[in-house]
Amino acid sequence: MDALGGLGIAGTILQTIVGLLVFLAYATTPTVARRLGFGDRPGAIRAGIDGMWLALVLGIVLLVVGLPLAGGVVDLFGSSTGASSAATTYLSVSLWGLPGMLLVIAATGLLRGLQDTRTPLVVAIAGFALNAALNAVFIYGFGWGIAGSAAGTVIAQWAMAAVYIVMAVRAARSSGASLKPGFAGVAGALSSGGWLLIRTAALRASMIATVYAATTIGVTELATLQIALTIFSTVAFMLDALAIAGQAMIGHSLGASDVPRVSQVSARLVQIGIGCGALLGVVLIALAWLAGPVFTGDAGVQQQLPVIIVVMAIGAPLAGYVFVLDGVLIGAGDARYLAMAGIVAAIVYLPMLAAAVLLGGGLLWVWLAFIFGYMAARAVTLGLRARGDRWVVVGAR
Repeated sequence: MDALGGLGIAGTILQTIVGLLVFLAYATTPTVARRLGFGDRPGAIRAGIDGMWLALVLGIVLLVVGLPLAGGVVDLFGSSTGASSAATTYLSVSLWGLPGMLLVIAATGLLRGLQDTRTPLVVAIAGFALNAALNAVFIYGFGWGIAGSAAGTVIAQWAMAAVYIVMAVRAARSSGASLKPGFAGVAGALSSGGWLLIRTAALRASMIATVYAATTIGVTELATLQIALTIFSTVAFMLDALAIAGQAMIGHSLGASDVPRVSQVSARLVQIGIGCGALLGVVLIALAWLAGPVFTGDAGVQQQLPVIIVVMAIGAPLAGYVFVLDGVLIGAGDARYLAMAGIVAAIVYLPMLAAAVLLGGGLLWVWLAFIFGYMAARAVTLGLRARGDRWVVVGAR
């Protein structure tokens, strides 16, 4: 129980850090795609490499700053002593993989912008397989427990980063692009990601508030929420594949000044996103009462989890709509609006979350507020923007 709760806390912190810096991919993908659509392949590759340099610098800074602060940050969640200790251990080890993970994010943005979504999938699958194998060896073979889980992830992250570095070097040499960091390019990548950083900060603040709400209810609820968020993240990754494709295709089409294709791609992606969400919802309902024993042997968690999964399943089509529109607008470079929309959604959601806790509805009410409060607020703000054409700006930049 303590290990699972600690993993929930440490995972939330790491996901917040990586989530805030996901602009390394989200700003790079449309920039690279636009330049490629405009016909400037060397410029497209150089933009991606500048993003990778920025990722490496940010990763090293976060490692140096994060190690001495790990325990203090975990204590802010106010969980039990055992869960906090496990979370500190996991976080301290995992920070060593952060520079590699940020390199992976930036390089993934480069390849997506070059219209290559297959290679990131292959690397991700290989990295997941390596991570799973190392976790089995370190946790069960060496008996390292939660520290072994973190160590396996660190090694897998750096292995993936090494693969991407080799690919970036080859792409630069084949196109004549420079591998040296360009101050203007790195600064431009940082500047263009500023609005996306705000957008992601608002999103992560909402997620952290959700975890904190579960923490105030009890350790069993926190553990249940951790499993629910793990499943939700898996569903999000599946639906986000459409959003990522949208980023690359929308950016490329705008760079080529092909407005009709922009409209066709965005409309079709929305249809597919809602349909895939509905399909995933059916799968979730079918597996709702089987998931508990797969993740934990705790009876309390197993009792609460099925209803939480059913609620998630009902909201899956809404999530598909949200993730797709988010990707479309990111691909268009509409970062400022996304930042403002993220703030609005958080402002709408946080009072709902507070009411769910104060009225004593337990974890179910918290989860209902997240699925049908927060996600609905995002759907409204993104949907209103997508109905207009102010986000359709053509050209290389």
